[in-house]
Amino acid sequence: MARISYLWRRGATYYARIDVPLDLVPILKKPTLKRSLHTKDEAEAKRLLNAVIEDWRREFDDLRARRVLTDADRDHAVWGHYEAALDHDDAVRANLPGETEIEAAMEAAVERVRTEGIDMRDPLAALDVALDVQVVKDAASVDATARQAKLTDMRKHLAKGETALIADEVNEYLKRNRVYVEPRTPDWISLARRMMRSEIEALQRTLERDKGDFTGQPADPLVKPAIGPRRETAKPGETLMEIFEVFASENPRGVAKDRVDQSRRDIGTFVELVGSSFPIAKITKAEVREWKQLLVKYPVKATETKAFAGMNIRQIVKENEGVGKPVLADRTVNRYLSSLGAFLSWAVSNGYLDKNPTEGLMLKKETKTPTLPFTTDQLTTLFNSPWFTGCKSADEWRNVAKPGNVLIRDH
Repeated sequence: MARISYLWRRGATYYARIDVPLDLVPILKKPTLKRSLHTKDEAEAKRLLNAVIEDWRREFDDLRARRVLTDADRDHAVWGHYEAALDHDDAVRANLPGETEIEAAMEAAVERVRTEGIDMRDPLAALDVALDVQVVKDAASVDATARQAKLTDMRKHLAKGETALIADEVNEYLKRNRVYVEPRTPDWISLARRMMRSEIEALQRTLERDKGDFTGQPADPLVKPAIGPRRETAKPGETLMEIFEVFASENPRGVAKDRVDQSRRDIGTFVELVGSSFPIAKITKAEVREWKQLLVKYPVKATETKAFAGMNIRQIVKENEGVGKPVLADRTVNRYLSSLGAFLSWAVSNGYLDKNPTEGLMLKKETKTPTLPFTTDQLTTLFNSPWFTGCKSADEWRNVAKPGNVLIRDH
Protein backbone atom coordinates (compact mmCIF):
# COMPACT_ATOMS: atom_id res chain seq x y z
CA MET A 1 0.00 0.00 0.00
CA ALA A 2 1.66 3.20 -1.16
CA ARG A 3 1.91 6.16 1.19
CA ILE A 4 0.30 9.34 -0.11
CA SER A 5 3.02 11.90 -0.88
CA TYR A 6 2.55 15.65 -0.67
CA LEU A 7 6.02 16.38 -2.10
CA TRP A 8 6.22 16.95 -5.83
CA ARG A 9 9.16 17.84 -8.03
CA ARG A 10 8.91 19.91 -11.18
CA GLY A 11 12.19 20.40 -12.93
CA ALA A 12 14.73 20.92 -10.18
CA THR A 13 12.38 22.64 -7.73
CA TYR A 14 10.26 20.95 -5.08
CA TYR A 15 6.59 21.77 -4.56
CA ALA A 16 3.99 20.97 -1.94
CA ARG A 17 0.89 19.40 -3.46
CA ILE A 18 -2.42 18.31 -1.94
CA ASP A 19 -5.73 17.11 -3.33
CA VAL A 20 -8.61 19.40 -2.40
CA PRO A 21 -11.27 17.44 -0.47
CA LEU A 22 -14.09 16.58 -2.82
CA ASP A 23 -16.66 18.54 -0.82
CA LEU A 24 -14.54 21.71 -1.06
CA VAL A 25 -13.76 21.64 -4.78
CA PRO A 26 -16.91 23.68 -5.62
CA ILE A 27 -15.72 26.41 -3.21
CA LEU A 28 -12.03 26.52 -4.16
CA LYS A 29 -12.83 25.92 -7.85
CA LYS A 30 -9.84 23.59 -8.26
CA PRO A 31 -9.11 19.91 -7.48
CA THR A 32 -5.49 20.38 -6.41
CA LEU A 33 -3.42 22.97 -4.54
CA LYS A 34 0.27 23.48 -5.32
CA ARG A 35 2.87 25.76 -3.77
CA SER A 36 6.55 26.12 -4.54
CA LEU A 37 8.89 25.37 -1.63
CA HIS A 38 11.62 27.42 -3.36
CA THR A 39 14.31 24.82 -2.87
CA LYS A 40 16.12 22.19 -4.91
CA ASP A 41 17.26 20.28 -1.85
CA GLU A 42 15.03 17.32 -0.95
CA ALA A 43 15.86 17.36 2.76
CA GLU A 44 15.06 21.08 3.00
CA ALA A 45 11.86 20.54 1.02
CA LYS A 46 10.74 17.85 3.47
CA ARG A 47 11.46 20.20 6.36
CA LEU A 48 9.32 22.95 4.83
CA LEU A 49 6.55 20.65 3.64
CA ASN A 50 4.68 20.02 6.90
CA ALA A 51 4.01 23.70 7.60
CA VAL A 52 2.48 24.17 4.14
CA ILE A 53 0.32 21.07 4.46
CA GLU A 54 -0.89 22.18 7.90
CA ASP A 55 -1.80 25.62 6.50
CA TRP A 56 -3.88 23.97 3.81
CA ARG A 57 -5.55 21.63 6.27
CA ARG A 58 -6.46 24.55 8.51
CA GLU A 59 -7.97 26.27 5.49
CA PHE A 60 -9.94 23.12 4.63
CA ASP A 61 -11.17 22.84 8.21
CA ASP A 62 -12.30 26.45 8.27
CA LEU A 63 -14.07 26.18 4.93
CA ARG A 64 -15.76 22.96 5.95
CA ALA A 65 -16.94 24.41 9.25
CA ARG A 66 -18.47 27.31 7.34
CA ARG A 67 -20.48 25.10 5.02
CA VAL A 68 -22.92 24.31 7.79
CA LEU A 69 -25.58 26.90 8.60
CA THR A 70 -26.22 26.65 12.34
CA ASP A 71 -29.32 27.65 14.28
CA ALA A 72 -27.28 30.47 15.79
CA ASP A 73 -26.41 31.71 12.29
CA ARG A 74 -30.11 31.85 11.40
CA ASP A 75 -31.05 33.61 14.62
CA HIS A 76 -28.35 36.25 14.22
CA ALA A 77 -29.24 36.77 10.55
CA VAL A 78 -32.92 37.32 11.38
CA TRP A 79 -32.41 39.70 14.29
CA GLY A 80 -29.50 41.47 12.64
CA HIS A 81 -31.59 42.13 9.52
CA TYR A 82 -34.48 43.41 11.62
CA GLU A 83 -32.26 45.84 13.52
CA ALA A 84 -30.46 46.94 10.35
CA ALA A 85 -33.79 47.73 8.66
CA LEU A 86 -34.87 49.88 11.59
CA ASP A 87 -31.47 51.59 11.72
CA HIS A 88 -31.86 52.39 8.02
CA ASP A 89 -35.32 53.82 8.70
CA ASP A 90 -33.86 56.00 11.47
CA ALA A 91 -31.23 57.31 9.06
CA VAL A 92 -33.80 58.05 6.34
CA ARG A 93 -36.07 59.90 8.77
CA ALA A 94 -33.15 61.93 10.07
CA ASN A 95 -32.47 63.12 6.54
CA LEU A 96 -36.05 63.83 5.44
CA PRO A 97 -36.55 67.52 4.56
CA GLY A 98 -38.26 69.58 7.24
CA GLU A 99 -40.02 72.95 7.07
CA THR A 100 -36.73 74.77 6.68
CA GLU A 101 -35.68 72.64 3.70
CA ILE A 102 -39.13 73.01 2.09
CA GLU A 103 -39.03 76.80 2.44
CA ALA A 104 -35.53 76.80 0.98
CA ALA A 105 -36.75 74.76 -2.00
CA MET A 106 -39.59 77.23 -2.60
CA GLU A 107 -37.19 80.17 -2.44
CA ALA A 108 -34.88 78.41 -4.87
CA ALA A 109 -37.79 77.87 -7.27
CA VAL A 110 -38.74 81.57 -7.15
CA GLU A 111 -35.11 82.53 -7.74
CA ARG A 112 -34.92 80.17 -10.69
CA VAL A 113 -38.02 81.72 -12.26
CA ARG A 114 -36.49 85.16 -11.84
CA THR A 115 -32.97 84.41 -13.06
CA GLU A 116 -33.97 82.13 -15.92
CA GLY A 117 -36.90 84.24 -17.02
CA ILE A 118 -39.32 81.33 -16.93
CA ASP A 119 -42.79 82.14 -18.19
CA MET A 120 -45.12 80.71 -15.52
CA ARG A 121 -48.02 80.99 -17.99
CA ASP A 122 -46.44 78.05 -19.84
CA PRO A 123 -47.97 74.93 -18.20
CA LEU A 124 -44.92 72.74 -18.87
CA ALA A 125 -42.47 75.33 -17.57
CA ALA A 126 -44.58 75.89 -14.47
CA LEU A 127 -44.80 72.14 -13.86
CA ASP A 128 -41.02 71.79 -14.13
CA VAL A 129 -40.48 74.44 -11.46
CA ALA A 130 -43.22 73.06 -9.23
CA LEU A 131 -41.81 69.52 -9.36
CA ASP A 132 -38.56 70.65 -7.75
CA VAL A 133 -40.53 71.89 -4.77
CA GLN A 134 -42.94 68.96 -4.74
CA VAL A 135 -40.15 66.38 -4.59
CA VAL A 136 -38.83 67.97 -1.41
CA LYS A 137 -42.29 68.54 0.02
CA ASP A 138 -43.50 64.96 -0.59
CA ALA A 139 -40.29 63.10 0.30
CA ALA A 140 -41.79 61.64 3.49
CA SER A 141 -45.02 60.48 1.86
CA VAL A 142 -43.15 59.01 -1.13
CA ASP A 143 -40.91 57.05 1.22
CA ALA A 144 -43.93 55.81 3.19
CA THR A 145 -45.72 54.74 0.00
CA ALA A 146 -42.63 52.83 -1.16
CA ARG A 147 -42.37 51.02 2.17
CA GLN A 148 -46.05 50.09 2.10
CA ALA A 149 -45.67 48.73 -1.44
CA LYS A 150 -42.61 46.72 -0.43
CA LEU A 151 -44.45 45.26 2.57
CA THR A 152 -47.33 44.18 0.34
CA ASP A 153 -44.98 42.56 -2.19
CA MET A 154 -42.88 40.92 0.52
CA ARG A 155 -45.95 39.23 1.98
CA LYS A 156 -47.02 38.01 -1.45
CA HIS A 157 -43.56 36.59 -2.18
CA LEU A 158 -43.39 34.89 1.21
CA ALA A 159 -46.74 33.22 0.57
CA LYS A 160 -45.63 32.04 -2.89
CA GLY A 161 -42.18 30.88 -1.79
CA GLU A 162 -40.35 33.46 -3.91
CA THR A 163 -37.10 34.98 -2.62
CA ALA A 164 -36.12 37.59 -5.24
CA LEU A 165 -36.78 40.54 -2.90
CA ILE A 166 -34.38 39.26 -0.23
CA ALA A 167 -31.75 37.37 -2.27
CA ASP A 168 -29.15 40.17 -2.23
CA GLU A 169 -29.43 40.54 1.55
CA VAL A 170 -29.10 36.78 2.10
CA ASN A 171 -26.00 36.55 -0.09
CA GLU A 172 -24.48 39.60 1.58
CA TYR A 173 -25.00 38.07 5.03
CA LEU A 174 -23.40 34.78 3.94
CA LYS A 175 -20.47 36.58 2.33
CA ARG A 176 -19.91 38.90 5.29
CA ASN A 177 -19.88 35.96 7.71
CA ARG A 178 -17.96 33.64 5.37
CA VAL A 179 -20.66 30.99 5.38
CA TYR A 180 -20.58 28.92 2.20
CA VAL A 181 -24.15 27.89 1.41
CA GLU A 182 -25.10 27.38 -2.21
CA PRO A 183 -28.03 29.48 -3.53
CA ARG A 184 -31.40 27.77 -3.77
CA THR A 185 -30.38 24.93 -1.48
CA PRO A 186 -32.73 24.10 1.42
CA ASP A 187 -30.46 25.94 3.88
CA TRP A 188 -30.33 29.04 1.68
CA ILE A 189 -34.10 29.07 1.13
CA SER A 190 -34.76 28.56 4.83
CA LEU A 191 -32.54 31.53 5.69
CA ALA A 192 -34.16 33.67 2.98
CA ARG A 193 -37.68 33.00 4.25
CA ARG A 194 -36.65 33.81 7.81
CA MET A 195 -35.08 37.08 6.72
CA MET A 196 -38.24 37.95 4.75
CA ARG A 197 -40.29 37.51 7.91
CA SER A 198 -37.76 39.72 9.67
CA GLU A 199 -38.12 42.47 7.06
CA ILE A 200 -41.92 42.24 7.14
CA GLU A 201 -41.79 42.93 10.87
CA ALA A 202 -39.38 45.83 10.36
CA LEU A 203 -41.56 47.38 7.64
CA GLN A 204 -44.57 47.16 9.96
CA ARG A 205 -42.59 49.03 12.60
CA THR A 206 -41.77 51.80 10.11
CA LEU A 207 -45.46 52.26 9.25
CA GLU A 208 -46.25 52.49 12.96
CA ARG A 209 -43.55 55.14 13.27
CA ASP A 210 -45.25 57.14 10.51
CA LYS A 211 -48.13 57.51 13.00
CA GLY A 212 -45.81 58.47 15.83
CA ASP A 213 -45.73 55.04 17.50
CA PHE A 214 -42.15 53.97 18.20
CA THR A 215 -43.04 51.33 20.81
CA GLY A 216 -43.91 48.41 18.52
CA GLN A 217 -42.32 44.98 19.01
CA PRO A 218 -42.20 41.96 16.65
CA ALA A 219 -45.31 39.79 16.74
CA ASP A 220 -43.65 37.00 14.75
CA PRO A 221 -42.12 34.61 17.33
CA LEU A 222 -39.24 33.88 14.99
CA VAL A 223 -38.08 37.51 15.05
CA LYS A 224 -36.42 37.89 18.43
CA PRO A 225 -33.01 38.79 19.86
CA ALA A 226 -30.45 36.07 19.14
CA ILE A 227 -29.25 34.35 22.29
CA GLY A 228 -26.94 31.76 20.73
CA PRO A 229 -23.26 32.55 20.34
CA ARG A 230 -21.98 34.00 17.12
CA ARG A 231 -19.45 31.95 15.22
CA GLU A 232 -16.29 31.95 17.29
CA THR A 233 -12.78 31.26 16.16
CA ALA A 234 -9.59 30.74 18.06
CA LYS A 235 -7.55 33.78 18.97
CA PRO A 236 -4.43 34.42 16.87
CA GLY A 237 -1.73 32.01 17.98
CA GLU A 238 -4.22 29.85 19.90
CA THR A 239 -5.50 27.34 17.36
CA LEU A 240 -5.67 23.81 18.69
CA MET A 241 -2.52 22.68 16.92
CA GLU A 242 -0.61 25.84 17.87
CA ILE A 243 -1.44 25.20 21.51
CA PHE A 244 -0.52 21.53 21.05
CA GLU A 245 2.95 22.56 19.89
CA VAL A 246 3.38 24.50 23.14
CA PHE A 247 2.31 21.36 25.00
CA ALA A 248 4.72 19.26 22.94
CA SER A 249 7.64 21.59 23.60
CA GLU A 250 6.98 21.53 27.35
CA ASN A 251 6.45 17.75 27.28
CA PRO A 252 5.29 17.72 30.93
CA ARG A 253 5.48 13.93 31.29
CA GLY A 254 8.80 13.61 29.51
CA VAL A 255 7.52 11.10 26.96
CA ALA A 256 9.56 9.95 23.99
CA LYS A 257 9.51 11.95 20.75
CA ASP A 258 7.77 9.08 18.94
CA ARG A 259 4.90 9.24 21.43
CA VAL A 260 4.63 13.02 21.00
CA ASP A 261 4.49 12.58 17.22
CA GLN A 262 1.86 9.89 17.63
CA SER A 263 -0.21 12.20 19.85
CA ARG A 264 0.07 14.93 17.23
CA ARG A 265 -1.35 12.58 14.61
CA ASP A 266 -4.08 11.33 16.96
CA ILE A 267 -5.19 14.82 17.92
CA GLY A 268 -5.01 15.85 14.28
CA THR A 269 -8.04 13.66 13.56
CA PHE A 270 -9.99 15.49 16.29
CA VAL A 271 -8.98 18.85 14.84
CA GLU A 272 -10.08 17.56 11.44
CA LEU A 273 -13.54 16.99 12.92
CA VAL A 274 -14.08 20.27 14.79
CA GLY A 275 -11.99 22.53 12.57
CA SER A 276 -8.58 24.05 13.21
CA SER A 277 -10.07 27.40 14.21
CA PHE A 278 -12.33 25.85 16.87
CA PRO A 279 -11.61 27.59 20.21
CA ILE A 280 -10.07 25.20 22.72
CA ALA A 281 -12.24 26.64 25.51
CA LYS A 282 -15.37 25.54 23.62
CA ILE A 283 -14.48 21.84 23.49
CA THR A 284 -17.12 19.84 25.37
CA LYS A 285 -17.99 16.20 25.84
CA ALA A 286 -20.28 16.49 22.81
CA GLU A 287 -17.34 17.04 20.44
CA VAL A 288 -15.22 14.35 22.09
CA ARG A 289 -18.13 11.90 22.09
CA GLU A 290 -18.77 12.42 18.38
CA TRP A 291 -15.05 11.89 17.69
CA LYS A 292 -15.05 8.66 19.68
CA GLN A 293 -18.11 7.39 17.82
CA LEU A 294 -16.32 8.02 14.52
CA LEU A 295 -13.06 6.47 15.73
CA VAL A 296 -14.69 3.11 16.48
CA LYS A 297 -15.63 3.00 12.78
CA TYR A 298 -12.38 4.54 11.50
CA PRO A 299 -10.34 2.26 9.20
CA VAL A 300 -6.78 1.27 10.05
CA LYS A 301 -4.13 3.35 8.19
CA ALA A 302 -6.81 5.52 6.61
CA THR A 303 -4.40 8.36 5.80
CA GLU A 304 -2.21 5.94 3.84
CA THR A 305 -5.07 4.52 1.78
CA LYS A 306 -5.64 6.04 -1.65
CA ALA A 307 -9.33 5.16 -1.53
CA PHE A 308 -9.71 7.79 1.22
CA ALA A 309 -7.50 10.50 -0.30
CA GLY A 310 -8.90 14.00 0.13
CA MET A 311 -11.60 12.92 2.60
CA ASN A 312 -12.23 14.09 6.13
CA ILE A 313 -12.89 11.73 9.03
CA ARG A 314 -16.67 11.70 8.52
CA GLN A 315 -16.32 10.99 4.81
CA ILE A 316 -13.73 8.28 5.44
CA VAL A 317 -16.03 6.48 7.86
CA LYS A 318 -18.91 6.75 5.39
CA GLU A 319 -16.78 5.57 2.47
CA ASN A 320 -15.46 2.63 4.45
CA GLU A 321 -18.98 1.29 4.80
CA GLY A 322 -18.55 0.23 1.19
CA VAL A 323 -14.79 -0.35 1.13
CA GLY A 324 -14.82 -2.55 4.22
CA LYS A 325 -11.31 -1.92 5.57
CA PRO A 326 -10.61 -3.21 9.11
CA VAL A 327 -11.35 -0.59 11.78
CA LEU A 328 -9.42 0.52 14.85
CA ALA A 329 -9.36 -1.82 17.84
CA ASP A 330 -10.88 -0.55 21.07
CA ARG A 331 -7.45 -0.23 22.66
CA THR A 332 -6.33 1.97 19.75
CA VAL A 333 -9.41 4.16 20.12
CA ASN A 334 -8.51 4.52 23.80
CA ARG A 335 -5.00 5.54 22.79
CA TYR A 336 -6.46 8.34 20.66
CA LEU A 337 -8.63 9.43 23.60
CA SER A 338 -5.64 9.22 25.92
CA SER A 339 -3.61 11.47 23.60
CA LEU A 340 -6.35 14.10 23.58
CA GLY A 341 -6.94 13.65 27.31
CA ALA A 342 -3.30 14.28 28.21
CA PHE A 343 -3.23 17.39 26.05
CA LEU A 344 -6.47 18.79 27.47
CA SER A 345 -5.43 17.97 31.03
CA TRP A 346 -2.34 20.13 30.47
CA ALA A 347 -4.58 22.78 28.87
CA VAL A 348 -6.76 22.86 32.00
CA SER A 349 -3.68 23.32 34.17
CA ASN A 350 -2.57 26.18 31.94
CA GLY A 351 -5.92 27.98 31.93
CA TYR A 352 -7.02 27.28 28.37
CA LEU A 353 -10.26 25.60 29.49
CA ASP A 354 -11.99 24.80 32.76
CA LYS A 355 -12.53 21.05 32.61
CA ASN A 356 -11.13 18.08 30.71
CA PRO A 357 -14.04 16.85 28.54
CA THR A 358 -12.42 13.47 27.83
CA GLU A 359 -12.97 12.26 31.39
CA GLY A 360 -15.23 9.22 31.59
CA LEU A 361 -15.34 8.65 27.82
CA MET A 362 -12.83 5.82 27.50
CA LEU A 363 -14.10 2.57 26.03
CA LYS A 364 -14.31 -0.31 28.47
CA LYS A 365 -11.22 -2.50 28.44
CA GLU A 366 -11.58 -6.02 27.14
CA THR A 367 -12.23 -8.38 30.04
CA LYS A 368 -10.49 -11.73 30.39
CA THR A 369 -12.49 -14.92 30.11
CA PRO A 370 -13.51 -15.84 33.67
CA THR A 371 -11.94 -18.96 35.20
CA LEU A 372 -14.53 -21.71 35.64
CA PRO A 373 -14.44 -23.87 38.81
CA PHE A 374 -13.88 -27.64 38.63
CA THR A 375 -16.92 -29.86 38.85
CA THR A 376 -17.12 -32.66 41.44
CA ASP A 377 -16.51 -35.29 38.77
CA GLN A 378 -13.48 -33.40 37.47
CA LEU A 379 -12.01 -33.13 40.96
CA THR A 380 -12.59 -36.86 41.55
CA THR A 381 -10.83 -37.70 38.28
CA LEU A 382 -7.95 -35.36 39.09
CA PHE A 383 -7.27 -36.64 42.61
CA ASN A 384 -7.58 -40.28 41.51
CA SER A 385 -4.94 -39.75 38.81
CA PRO A 386 -1.34 -41.07 39.15
CA TRP A 387 -0.25 -37.53 40.04
CA PHE A 388 -1.85 -38.03 43.45
CA THR A 389 -2.22 -41.82 43.90
CA GLY A 390 1.20 -42.81 42.59
CA CYS A 391 2.87 -42.99 39.20
CA LYS A 392 5.38 -45.29 37.52
CA SER A 393 8.19 -42.67 37.48
CA ALA A 394 8.65 -39.06 38.57
CA ASP A 395 11.72 -38.57 36.37
CA GLU A 396 10.48 -39.85 33.04
CA TRP A 397 7.70 -37.70 31.66
CA ARG A 398 6.22 -40.54 29.63
CA ASN A 399 5.66 -42.55 32.84
CA VAL A 400 4.21 -39.80 35.01
CA ALA A 401 0.65 -40.54 33.94
CA LYS A 402 1.05 -44.31 34.39
CA PRO A 403 -0.03 -45.88 37.70
CA GLY A 404 2.79 -46.96 39.99
CA ASN A 405 4.30 -46.73 43.47
CA VAL A 406 6.14 -43.41 43.13
CA LEU A 407 4.44 -40.55 44.99
CA ILE A 408 5.06 -37.01 43.75
CA ARG A 409 5.40 -34.82 46.83
CA ASP A 410 7.35 -31.81 45.50
CA HIS A 411 5.23 -30.37 42.71
